[in-house]
Amino acid sequence: MNTRVLVLLSLLLGIGAVLHFIIPPFIYGMKPDMLLSMMFLGIMLFPKTKYVMVLSLAAGVISALTTQTPGGQIANMIDKPITGILFFGLLLLVKDRLDVKINVPVLTAVGTMISGSIFITIALYIVGLMEGAFLILFGTIVLPATALNTAFMIIVYPIVQNIFKQTRPLSTV
Repeated sequence: MNTRVLVLLSLLLGIGAVLHFIIPPFIYGMKPDMLLSMMFLGIMLFPKTKYVMVLSLAAGVISALTTQTPGGQIANMIDKPITGILFFGLLLLVKDRLDVKINVPVLTAVGTMISGSIFITIALYIVGLMEGAFLILFGTIVLPATALNTAFMIIVYPIVQNIFKQTRPLSTV
């Protein structure tokens, strides 16, 4: 693994952890997961299986440490690796078929909804509130988080791409 890539990924996770920690919770301690956006950004910048796995596992641990949702620790540890792998697979499917201006927001939105669905399902199962709560939480937490993460990526991804073009290129080998 390239040490420079790992350092950049850790910086993205650090920024995501700070954002994840300072965003206020909405309902039952649930809040939009900005760490997820940074995980998606890292996967888009360095689309290699080994980086996706390290990034997803680290994001799961950091999210578990900073969550305030009942049952969120276990849910984050399960959610982030699954979401990272699915997001990576979707990225590989559409990478050369769609323009970056289209696939970045679409993949971010789909990835956030996948992550939110997995997280809510696991957290509700752990807490024992499965009956009818999923749709309410999906509508009040996941959909606003999807809009926020998508808007965030529309703004941040071109900036990061521009910075990468102006600096010495990194190898992802």
